[in-house]
Amino acid sequence: MAGVRRWTRELQTQELRGRVRAVPVLNLPAFAARSPFVIPEDGKNLNRCFPGDPAGTLADRLAHDTFTQLIQGSDALVDAHCGDLVEALEPFAFYDGGPAEAQARELALAYGLPYVLRQEPSPDRTVAGSTSAAAAEVGIPAIIAEAGGCGLVEEHAVRLHVNGLNGVLAALGMIDMQPADAADPLAPTLLQGSIWLHCGQAGWWEPAVGPGDPVANGQLLGTVSTLDGSSVLETIRAPQAGVVMFLTRSPAVTAGGLLLGLGVP
Repeated sequence: MAGVRRWTRELQTQELRGRVRAVPVLNLPAFAARSPFVIPEDGKNLNRCFPGDPAGTLADRLAHDTFTQLIQGSDALVDAHCGDLVEALEPFAFYDGGPAEAQARELALAYGLPYVLRQEPSPDRTVAGSTSAAAAEVGIPAIIAEAGGCGLVEEHAVRLHVNGLNGVLAALGMIDMQPADAADPLAPTLLQGSIWLHCGQAGWWEPAVGPGDPVANGQLLGTVSTLDGSSVLETIRAPQAGVVMFLTRSPAVTAGGLLLGLGVP
């Protein structure tokens, strides 16, 4: 959000070909309530509700209005994100397979983050109902860009988003960029999908890895123990080799709670 706020102010001095519509804070109910993941009024994750439902609950209606008023009819979509209040993450850009995936991949690469992740558009995909998935289904190139985490406004993450958004404009031919203004020129690592790991029991989560760490098949990722620390309830191991893309930092986890996400090489 902080990156989009800064970027839109800086656009005032740019020579721009075309039009940009930017919404710095979309999920106002969750923002005001400091509610991680879900809208307080209905307990739904907004970015699992797209393209939405005008007759649904608040999250469904907000997703529908966003899809019909902002996404439909656009030439491209960037959904700028960071790790939620309890999430630390390794910066990455994410896109879905579909009719416009070649251009979506170009936009993801242009954002200049260390990792680019493609999601296969299958019924059992890890992330369904997102802005990028809904846009991809109607042929709009779209990405979700993630940098920053744990509810903090971090200057390095803000700069990553500003540079990345400018990189997308340059890739679309909307601005001219000098090399010094471009996003990080290092080629990102390409990932093919992700695996999200959850705990079975509530307890105290203690990770053994951090965001960006490469892990081997079977490697220890962390443990869930009793609150007094007297016994380990679960030992979490990597189901296959990958890279830790995001990680729950809070020790408090409920039964079935999300622990971390692995990017698959």
